[in-house]
Amino acid sequence: MSQRYSALAIFREGLGGHKGWPQAWRKAKPKPAYDFVVVGGGGHGLATAYYLAKIHGRTRVAVIEKGWLGGGNTGRNTTIVRSNYFHPESVALYDLALRLYEGLSRELNFNVMLSQRGILNISHTPAQLEIAARLANAMQLNGVDADLWGPDEIRLPLMSQSLDSRYLPNGGVWQRRGGTARHDAVAWGFARAADSLGVDIVENCEVTGFVMRNGACAGVETNQGEIRAEAVGVAVAGHSSQLMAKAGVKLPIHSYALQAMVTEPVKPCLDIVLLHLGTGIYASQSDKGEIVFGGGLDRVPSYGQRGNPPMQEIVVSGLTGMFPAFAQLKLMRQWGGIVDVVPDSSPIIGPSPTPGIFLDCGWGTGGFKAIPAGGTLLAHLLATGSTTRSAAPSTSAVSPLGASSTRPRGPASLIRAGCDRIEPPPRSQGAKGSPRKAGRARSEFPGNRDKFREISSFPANSENPFRKAQ
Repeated sequence: MSQRYSALAIFREGLGGHKGWPQAWRKAKPKPAYDFVVVGGGGHGLATAYYLAKIHGRTRVAVIEKGWLGGGNTGRNTTIVRSNYFHPESVALYDLALRLYEGLSRELNFNVMLSQRGILNISHTPAQLEIAARLANAMQLNGVDADLWGPDEIRLPLMSQSLDSRYLPNGGVWQRRGGTARHDAVAWGFARAADSLGVDIVENCEVTGFVMRNGACAGVETNQGEIRAEAVGVAVAGHSSQLMAKAGVKLPIHSYALQAMVTEPVKPCLDIVLLHLGTGIYASQSDKGEIVFGGGLDRVPSYGQRGNPPMQEIVVSGLTGMFPAFAQLKLMRQWGGIVDVVPDSSPIIGPSPTPGIFLDCGWGTGGFKAIPAGGTLLAHLLATGSTTRSAAPSTSAVSPLGASSTRPRGPASLIRAGCDRIEPPPRSQGAKGSPRKAGRARSEFPGNRDKFREISSFPANSENPFRKAQ
């Protein structure tokens, strides 16, 4: 059992020169057999092992990682957590993750440095404002906190935006509960908590194949020997298609590099997380003062964790377009993560066509923010053999070498597996009892409707009506 972290423990260890702290987790060697083997020592794999032990009491679990813990996408992102999505299925998944993040430090007894500073999706044109209004109304209909802001509210967190600015924003969507979490702390916290419950975490152990018996998976082959298991969970993000090809399964996944960059540290100037609806550029300021930012995918399929200069230019130009003063900053480092993109942009959470293998992949650019939800759902799937009603409609079709497979469909109305129930509010009914069309969502929120009319009545940035008003 790991030593419990507390202020008293820090004081006590300080008196002894901090020489009594134990290892956060054991350097385990693989055993010949387990109940479950989870492939992938990132956030999703570690969270799966933790929830298997914590919620389902299954402690004969091994996490197999070919490198070091959190060395993949978990340690290669911009640390943003949010649930400001449009579709009910996406909102159910990501808001479950966000609610779990809110209590994660206390549950794991490890500070994941969650900073709910808020996230703002900002717009500059009437078209972008229309998108913002639809998003804000959809979020409210799905029971998630959201506010449609006008130019006056936006200028408060963006202190650099004055009335003399050349290109003033005209609105945006504000989610107060969004923010950032320390990526490596999330991985370390789950690893430490899982280890304390008896889970074996095996690093530098690469899976080279699957052990097959009578057409079903009975374990994995690794560079450290064969490991038997009742079931195998696969949570390896952008490498999912490569690994599952060893089992004869073709996944509908394309792997791309998603780049991120960090500038030199500066004094506090950006108190929130900012995402521009026009360019897709997002940015925040770290506790050390660095500007952490990223943008869209590098649309060249690749497994290289770096990206390329043309996409870097697009991302940097998008940031300096929002904040011209940032052009003076120097870049300290740049990196890339390999994201697993599926055609419908929805994750794959469910059994694979090969019996005994279960998947948690296809999260695309949303993997880090979904770690607690992905781990919860995959653990439930491994322990019970069934998906939850929320996981089912959010899973993409999986094909064994091209053959189609069936999956349950239906509204996302419940997430269980040891978590609180999520009951999205019922859809508004029209005059004849039929659900309203999505395009009429603004009518459900008079405040947002009036604000949208007020904001969108201004010219589109060719002139500055706010400056004239002064």
